[in-house]
Amino acid sequence: MSERTALTELASFIGRSALANPDMAARNRVLAGMGDRMMKKRSVGDLLGVVLTLSARTRRMVQPPVSIDIDVFAPGGKRALRMSLGDRR
Repeated sequence: MSERTALTELASFIGRSALANPDMAARNRVLAGMGDRMMKKRSVGDLLGVVLTLSARTRRMVQPPVSIDIDVFAPGGKRALRMSLGDRR
């Protein structure tokens, strides 16, 4: 799998998360289910991993979308490469 494909899948993963649902009741059901699964004899390391994952996901959800524009010029001044990645809203 190319890096581009992996990054594209990662970017779309956030939008498919049940925690991104606009309905607060649905989000609460998802969180309650996660809490129920966590209560089944887990280690402190597992709990810490879940907390860090949710924290990182929350930070990513509130960040604005990113787009990257790359312009490379040859020594003669002509454009050698132009690459745009991401959503250009």
